[in-house]
Amino acid sequence: MLSCKFFFDTILLMKPIVVVKVGTAAVTDEHGDPNVLVLQEFCRQLAQLHKKYRLILVSSGAVGYGKKFLKEFSRTIIERRAAASIGNTILVQKYVKWFEPYGVNVSQALLERHHFSDRRSFLHLRETFGKLWENNFIPIVNENDVVSDLKLKFSDNDELATLIAAGFSAQKLLFGSSVGGVLDHDEKLIPVIEEFTPEIFGVAKGSSNFGLGGMISKLHCAKRTTRLGTEVVIFDARKPGELLSAEAGKSGTRCPARACDISAHQKWIASGSLISGKIFIDAGAAKALQDRNSLLAVGVTAMSDGEFEKGEVVEIFTDENEPLFAVARAKISSAELRKSLREEGVVVAHADEIVVM
Repeated sequence: MLSCKFFFDTILLMKPIVVVKVGTAAVTDEHGDPNVLVLQEFCRQLAQLHKKYRLILVSSGAVGYGKKFLKEFSRTIIERRAAASIGNTILVQKYVKWFEPYGVNVSQALLERHHFSDRRSFLHLRETFGKLWENNFIPIVNENDVVSDLKLKFSDNDELATLIAAGFSAQKLLFGSSVGGVLDHDEKLIPVIEEFTPEIFGVAKGSSNFGLGGMISKLHCAKRTTRLGTEVVIFDARKPGELLSAEAGKSGTRCPARACDISAHQKWIASGSLISGKIFIDAGAAKALQDRNSLLAVGVTAMSDGEFEKGEVVEIFTDENEPLFAVARAKISSAELRKSLREEGVVVAHADEIVVM
């Protein structure tokens, strides 16, 4: 007969994973200070979702919380790192306090891109989060801004939430913003986005006053996340009850998940690997990749200045002005590819290691 502990552990593992990302503009006021009322209400709703999901909370706001403790703050990388070091402590303390009435515990995880690009590190991360969920904890994730070598602008929390949602095969990724979703040119909400067309990106607005993401960032992340089988909802985190409403598909802009027929290995390549270079391909090669064939050097028209080695991940484009077409793990180095450019019979990336976006 199965033990009660085994039974409940099994039920826990059956609960789907949901990633919730809340942006800086949503959790701070016009002065960049914590918006206590918004955050308290947000935690109340998260506690409700915690009952039926394994949650991961990606929370911005650390830099906004910490910058007021610095003598001068002009948004340089070093100053942002220092502010994040201060603000992360404050942020977690606040969440501990606001979750306490609901009996929910929280932990902190400060991550960098290499935690996703290295397969072994990523599997360790999954194991750790599994143990936290078993013990009734919600992991609160932020980028490790204090030591990261990447400029924050190119590794913001929208991207971090996307990497987590894809890597953990989350059922949903909920983007808590300072607006109600994606608005059209008449400022009316677009309730559902089925296809990420140039027109959709054209209506997106730029970055907020305090955050790095903005709606364009969220749309690019949503495009990649839905391709990998996770539904995305963009909603107004400042409105009471809106998180629960967005999770139920009753508010915000919903981006339905697409059927995902790629392997776990391919999903990891598409979601978590560090990009080492860019290559450009012609129409014939693009068609071949869509038909699930390998990429040959004869179809490569150009390369970026970045160098990459065999086994590293590259982005593939059809044109400089077109969005990302695919990602792939290179079978040859950039130096070898330059020597073989436009040659027949040279495999640049095997079909099993290519993900068309």
